[in-house]
Amino acid sequence: MTRNDLQRHITALGPFDEAAFRGVLRHWDALAKPLDGLGEFERLLARIGGIQRTDRPRLDRRSLLVFLADNGVVAEGVSQSGPEVTHAVAEAMARGRSTVCVMAKRAGVEVRPVDVGMLGAPVPGIENRRARSGSRNLRREAAMTEAETLAAMEAGMLAAHRAKAEGADILLLGEMGIGNTTTATAVSCALLGREPAVGRGAGLDNRRMERKCAVIREALARLGGAADQPLRVLAELGGYDIAAMTGAILAAAELDLPVVLDGLITLAAALTAERLAPGVTAVCLASHHPREPMGQALLEALGLRGILHADMALGEGTGAVLLLPPLDVCLALYNEGERFEGIGVEAYR
Repeated sequence: MTRNDLQRHITALGPFDEAAFRGVLRHWDALAKPLDGLGEFERLLARIGGIQRTDRPRLDRRSLLVFLADNGVVAEGVSQSGPEVTHAVAEAMARGRSTVCVMAKRAGVEVRPVDVGMLGAPVPGIENRRARSGSRNLRREAAMTEAETLAAMEAGMLAAHRAKAEGADILLLGEMGIGNTTTATAVSCALLGREPAVGRGAGLDNRRMERKCAVIREALARLGGAADQPLRVLAELGGYDIAAMTGAILAAAELDLPVVLDGLITLAAALTAERLAPGVTAVCLASHHPREPMGQALLEALGLRGILHADMALGEGTGAVLLLPPLDVCLALYNEGERFEGIGVEAYR
């Protein structure tokens, strides 16, 4: 994919259907329950209707795209583990036994893992769309070339198009890659013009947290400011997983597919997509409030509200998966609930 190809995708994005959105809200108000009784869940299903362009939202087929990649910045000591963990989780995912696979099975979500930049031998059972085997060390040089960034974005777009072609009603996004809270924080800081704020990730001690902040500051200083150049920020500071999710979000907007975001890394991809194509995050739904400090800043910047408040920091798309069971319950009420006239009660006003 080239820059011109990317621009063609951006210009193909369709508008959010306000009429369908309001139609869903009217239907909620006609059901025999207190007005806005389900709060955010009513508005969430209305947004899904607006994205799908219907007042009958559908959640029958749900596909979780998990993008796997390794990050060169791990060499700077920003994580307590290395790329061998990415590989181990990928192998578990290929067997359907990783954390998210177990949860997704219960929630009726199909997991589609895609290797867009892991180190080591490709894992059988994981789709191989590598832009490169591992990114470079963002503290010292650009993590990715522009061509590699666009290749990873294209892999995300292709995965979204394939899911849609196979009948997906909704996409969920997830990732796996040691070091990607560092890349996501760096991208977010550059695009938002903020100082880095980091959490403990998979269990960092204070010394490693300080090191992580210092590495991000040095990378930002090397970049020298490029908030108005999102593709450059992504290439310089991001990772192949973030690039792929950015592409998936852009494709979902073309395809009228709602996208359920997970935590910090997916939110960084959403911000990148929004800066490339303002308004594109109208198709995005935030599943939860992530534990990582920068996650809260990203929700505010994107104008999104996480539904679940559970102090999560697991990754793989697990937060996105957890949103589906309560949505299923609420959609059952939407489709099957009694209207006021059905129980002989005057409608609330």
